[in-house]
Amino acid sequence: MSGGSEVRAAGCALWRHARSTAGIELALVFRPKWSDWSWPKGKLKLGETFQEAAVREVREETGMTCRLGVELLSSHYTDAQGRPKLVRYWAAEATGGAFEPNDEVTALAWLTPEAADNRLTYDRDRRLIPALLSALDIPEEDE
Repeated sequence: MSGGSEVRAAGCALWRHARSTAGIELALVFRPKWSDWSWPKGKLKLGETFQEAAVREVREETGMTCRLGVELLSSHYTDAQGRPKLVRYWAAEATGGAFEPNDEVTALAWLTPEAADNRLTYDRDRRLIPALLSALDIPEEDE
């Protein structure tokens, strides 16, 4: 899609090493406006690259700093206003920070990949879990 009305956004499959097991945990955010669990993501600001937006949105929505990894999948869909939307996602390792609820995001959950798959609201978001595990070279059945 290349229309001028396309909404451009970026986000991350934010992960960290699990604190109590050998696996990883994934960060999902709850957005009360949409009553959904999703990855941290948001629209690009004027002059901002997709990568810059992805890192900024992680910080704004989760309070976490992160190290961007490989680009994962992109999602193309129609937003709530009927506009075409492109969201590009990256793998991102959490490097620090602390979550504080805000007007946009009221909860942050660190979950195993299996639990994250069950918690995500949209099927399009679930596709990122196997893509992330593959990028990190983690077998899906071990999670």
